[in-house]
Amino acid sequence: MKVLMVCLGNICRSPLAEGILKSKVDASTFVDSAGTSGFHEGALPDKRSIEVARLNGIDITDQKSRKFSVEDFDHFDLIYAMDDSNYQNILKLSRNQKDQDKVEMILNESHPGENLSVPDPYYGGDQGFVNVYRMLEDACEIIADKIHK
Repeated sequence: MKVLMVCLGNICRSPLAEGILKSKVDASTFVDSAGTSGFHEGALPDKRSIEVARLNGIDITDQKSRKFSVEDFDHFDLIYAMDDSNYQNILKLSRNQKDQDKVEMILNESHPGENLSVPDPYYGGDQGFVNVYRMLEDACEIIADKIHK
């Protein structure tokens, strides 16, 4: 199983989702993250994401931002978007229904069919990162359970 987490810049939400899910699955599941923009390509996750992950026993300092590409549809079984804007941007790159069927809003795992967005904490304070962590923790717990079935 290969799972990709996607947000805008790949420095706040998707690195957290990657780290959280990695902490819940075994080595047979490959987890990665990407951003729909290339704004931060090659950068470490935001220091606030690193800190909230660290406070929860997860190290995400080995991650580097990268841009989502069409080839990701070939390499991943599941692609989780953090919000509607990124969901739409991913779908615009899809080549067919098979590609589209791999894409889901991540919070639909914890809130089925509601199409809720994980808010971007970048311009907010530290509490925004704590809130995002909690949302992603809940969703990733469900994803991990599905993978291990």
